[in-house]
Amino acid sequence: MTAPLGIAVAQFAPTADRTANLQAIAGLVATAAERGARVVLLPEYSSFFVDPFDASLAAHAEPVDGPFTAALRELAAAHDLVVVAGLLERAGEAAPGGHARVRNTVVAVGPDGVRAVYRKLHLYDAFGQRESDWVEPGALVAPETFEVDGVRFALMTCYDLRFPEVARTLADTGAHVVLVAAEWVRGPLKEHHWRTLLHARAIENTLFVAAADHPPPLGVGTSMIVDPQGVEIAAVGTATDTAVAFVDADAVARVRRVNPALALRRFRVVPRE
Repeated sequence: MTAPLGIAVAQFAPTADRTANLQAIAGLVATAAERGARVVLLPEYSSFFVDPFDASLAAHAEPVDGPFTAALRELAAAHDLVVVAGLLERAGEAAPGGHARVRNTVVAVGPDGVRAVYRKLHLYDAFGQRESDWVEPGALVAPETFEVDGVRFALMTCYDLRFPEVARTLADTGAHVVLVAAEWVRGPLKEHHWRTLLHARAIENTLFVAAADHPPPLGVGTSMIVDPQGVEIAAVGTATDTAVAFVDADAVARVRRVNPALALRRFRVVPRE
């Protein structure tokens, strides 16, 4: 038997003020730690965000080992936990229009430094948006995971949620929890899509899914944690706040004994270049 592990989803609205973003993150991480969290998930673009996108993205992008990650490491050390957050990462590839592009990256940072990195695979070229004009897609590489007290975590970003192959690939790493950093843009039925897809990814992969979004007016809010049977066990509404749930690897194993869907499947995920 493993002891339950506290994980938090921390919802806030990042801005173009990097100092203010870190101050908000520090407050949310402290609150999550007080509530028993050992892993804290923050939204996509936590380091810097503007709407609409412009050339300031590249101007404020950082390397993975830059000042934003260093600040997260200090928070992780101060509270003895792992902080997972969206980072605007420098990239070398220019867009077709000639301006510099960035990477939409998620970093998991513990007291000992960066434990896992994920670069968004599917860019949000949908619903009237063109993320690929400003962002370079992540390479098709083996997923990086990290463990805390016997619970294995994998990472995903926002629009990737609409592609079930991504979550299935993460399940194949042995992950017990998929962490989704998001800026799920509001629009007709978007709240319904968000909630439905989070529950579906948990049910079909029989694992926990935790997701942190931006609150309205740009995001849908409703950051949540869903268990392997699709039950929402903790959530935030539309405010800036954290929600904590307690998970354990044994719960995943118990559900999979009753519902061995992963073991019974007859198809594998094959990358498409």
